[in-house]
Amino acid sequence: MPGTLYLVATPIGNLEDTTLSALRVLGEVDIIACEDTRHTRKLLSHYKISKPLVSYHEHNERARSGELIEKLLAGLSVALVSDAGMPLISDPGYSIVSEAAKAGIPIVPIPGASAVITALAASGLPTSEFLFAGFLPPRSAQRKRRLHDFATSPSSLVLYEAPHRIKDCVDDAREILGDRQAALARELTKLHEEIIRGRLSEIAARISEREPKGEYVLIIGPKSPSEPTEVTAAQDNTIIEQVRALMAAEGLDQKTALKRVAKLRGLTRREAYRQLINQTDNPETP
Repeated sequence: MPGTLYLVATPIGNLEDTTLSALRVLGEVDIIACEDTRHTRKLLSHYKISKPLVSYHEHNERARSGELIEKLLAGLSVALVSDAGMPLISDPGYSIVSEAAKAGIPIVPIPGASAVITALAASGLPTSEFLFAGFLPPRSAQRKRRLHDFATSPSSLVLYEAPHRIKDCVDDAREILGDRQAALARELTKLHEEIIRGRLSEIAARISEREPKGEYVLIIGPKSPSEPTEVTAAQDNTIIEQVRALMAAEGLDQKTALKRVAKLRGLTRREAYRQLINQTDNPETP
């Protein structure tokens, strides 16, 4: 009989986030696979649990998965944990879970704290439907293109972001999605927990006053029908139509209008110009 693979949620901040079932499983399994053995050892030491630990992170996930699958098939039980929250949620784990499922190995989730759900619940924004996008691309142009994908979504949008990128992420979200209602959660369940609520412009002003520290969850409310955004119009029009509209409405020259359109669409100016030329040469373009 194969052993069982347990997916165990760990604290996102306060060590008391741990559930009784998580403590029981961690104390019973043969092996605990974790992102950072030093980090996990602190949790286990706090609860006086002593078990063999093996590293399982993004750089060794594929190789380590094969090793752990062999141990599971041999009858050993394995608990997979991340540094914080539920494994696989913007964390390693997909590889071993996928392989375990194919091999017929029992997979048992042990639920617990999740930064996504915790931040969303306290945000004051709609929770009946939400879209979790994890970490957006680190580069602004790529991040804006990704934000374009969510512009017309009727759901609240939940993002993770690193402290050194949070200011740029909020600014890009405001530019692409409009000045929507949002909430920014920091250091959830820790001593310095903070949740800032307001429009993206208000949140941007608040975080510009300090040096960003901690782990951030950004929740952005859905677009209101009464709050059309420039990006929505951009999605409905071709580049040449949007450029002509800006030239007519604001008296801009073509170069300036194209630069703004490129920024709104998350494109380089070269790519925007290429598309503009293609559409200009297209006989079907009005």
